[in-house]
This record gives sequence, C-alpha cells and structure tokens, in this order.
Amino acid sequence: MNPKKRFDIKQGMKVNIVLKQDQRSGKLTQGIVKKLLTNSPTHPHGIKVMLNSGEVGRVQEIL
Repeated sequence: MNPKKRFDIKQGMKVNIVLKQDQRSGKLTQGIVKKLLTNSPTHPHGIKVMLNSGEVGRVQEIL
C-alpha cells in the first residue's frame, strides 16, 4: 500500500497524516479517513485527506 497513490486509500481506513503546521517537525496524526481531497491519481508528498475529526493533511502511512 502506497500513501502516494490515491487508489490505495479508501474512506474508513486508519492512516497517519502530517498536518500542514507539523510538516517541519514531521509529527504524525492518526485517524480514520472521512474524505479524499486530492483528485490526481498520485502526489509526491502524499494524498491529502480529511479525517473524521475534521483535520486535513497528507497521508504518510497506511495502518
């Protein structure tokens, strides 16, 4: 499973994302995917998603 490919990420999956404000530190936030926000099939920094908590970030790891 590749976090840079949209095809590998589905609603309801548990993932670790990096929030915009945490990009420098690399701190990860865990949650469940509510919505996919990236439309292109791949993205070099990870697919942007919204978690059930409302937080938005790019997927770094699929759990």
